[in-house]
Amino acid sequence: MAKKVAVIGAGVSGISSIKCCVDEDLEPTCFERSDDIGGLWKFTESSKDGMTRVYKSLVTNVSKEMSCYSDFPFHEDYPNFMSHEKFWDYLQEFAEHFDLLKYIQFKTTVCSITKRPDFSETGQWDVVTETEGKQNRAVFDAVMVCTGHFLNPHLPLEAFPGIHKFKGQILHSQEYKIPEGFQGKRILVIGLGNTGGDIAVELSRTAAQVLLSTRTGTWVLGRSADWGYPFNMMAIRRYYSFIAQVLPSRFLNWIQERKLNKRFNHEDYGLSITKGKTAKFIVNDELPNCILCGAITMKTSVMEFTETSAVFEDGTVEENIDVVIFTTGYTFSFPFFEEPLKSLCTKKIFLYKHVFPLNLERATLAIIGLLSLKGSILSGTELQARWATRVFKGLCKIPPSQKLMMEATEKEQLIKRGVIKDTSKDKLDYIAYMDDIAACIGTKPSIPLLFLKDPRLAWEVFFGPCTPYQYRLVGPGKWDGARNAILTQWDRTLKPLKTRIVPDSSKPASMSHYLKAWGAPVLLASLLLICKSSLFLKLVRDKLQDRMSPYLVSLWRG
Repeated sequence: MAKKVAVIGAGVSGISSIKCCVDEDLEPTCFERSDDIGGLWKFTESSKDGMTRVYKSLVTNVSKEMSCYSDFPFHEDYPNFMSHEKFWDYLQEFAEHFDLLKYIQFKTTVCSITKRPDFSETGQWDVVTETEGKQNRAVFDAVMVCTGHFLNPHLPLEAFPGIHKFKGQILHSQEYKIPEGFQGKRILVIGLGNTGGDIAVELSRTAAQVLLSTRTGTWVLGRSADWGYPFNMMAIRRYYSFIAQVLPSRFLNWIQERKLNKRFNHEDYGLSITKGKTAKFIVNDELPNCILCGAITMKTSVMEFTETSAVFEDGTVEENIDVVIFTTGYTFSFPFFEEPLKSLCTKKIFLYKHVFPLNLERATLAIIGLLSLKGSILSGTELQARWATRVFKGLCKIPPSQKLMMEATEKEQLIKRGVIKDTSKDKLDYIAYMDDIAACIGTKPSIPLLFLKDPRLAWEVFFGPCTPYQYRLVGPGKWDGARNAILTQWDRTLKPLKTRIVPDSSKPASMSHYLKAWGAPVLLASLLLICKSSLFLKLVRDKLQDRMSPYLVSLWRG
């Protein structure tokens, strides 16, 4: 009899988890508290239901080829970066194509998930749900929690003295939907992540003035890279990973800063990273121009509020502020668990490869999507789900929980003593993490073997963008269409741009594309491959302290 799996949430990671269960002949039941799929990607006019949703103007910041399900490419006419409506349409197409909707119970809230008395032998869970006021209890062999990062708004009012005296409007970005209602006002946006940048830019078109406060600063990336190609298709490539293992991190950091400041000087624009702070990145095509035009004014941290003004750490004061919008992120929680599992799951250090809680005798609970990647979260959660379902079936093994728990506890103590740095909140390197999970499943492509068997495909896999299709080439879940999807990924990228064809321009443009995209990388990688074999470089490499992420190395180009 097929094992029964409870899937909590029907968002991006939830619907892929349903499909992975079906692919492994498991029996999924998905519980979704809203009336539709998509999670935060399903736009609503208000946030009265307490669920985090996208704001109306949101546009994706990961291109379609890098952020699709690995066996279901976007239609070629979809734009590379799309509105939330288009992206939700894709999720709906995915769910309908694989007939996933029949497994979902909508308007159903999960009340509790508890281990059964015989859990140590069976690994089973009692799941209590509520639908239209009626509670139901069911037993499941495994549980996949797909509730994501964006559950509870983080509103740190206590960190801002005087905020309770402030007479203007205070809200969290979760409540922001449209710019109407903010016309002609002086607005202070606190926090400079992707959301903070987007909201500040949108409001700058109608507000009297937008002030944007940041503690750390940020590097600002555009959606298009050199020659107009989607930046993450140019950035996330396997040969960049190779380069990052060879060259000194200080040199790569210098190249990175030089490249980013070539577009505009971040220090001049008030965006440079505060000394001692970890570098972070946002994607925003318009923020520099808004600063340049005076529509947005960059500010340091807020020191305190008065009834109508804000005092900043540099001593400046901004008067007559009407609205304060906190874009300070979210916290995640698992209210349906009992202690100590509830608390343990909020600490990523106690999740094996960010998926399996370490304190369980049986690996029948998977936390899907609780990760930050320097790349597509959708692709990462799908691979997590593929791995988790095979662990549930006993086809993939994980180390004993006692050993993992002991190692994690020791690491936690070292972090508390300041011996090692806590990296649990850092974004993970995309290719390294994806390859790690793929190796557990048996779906990581072997580049040397691929060059022997299929040189044309190997060329695209190593030198081209690391698209999700690469993890469908071999092993469990192999997709016959993966090879063609990789070889035609640039066709789908360029198709929506080809709305005005200039006669006799296609052939030179095609040649130009290949020379620009691969000429310099191939030359560089070839030189490094030659040098890598030398004993001298090996000795030098062994002394390098840090490794630069492929994402940042990409900025070396040009």
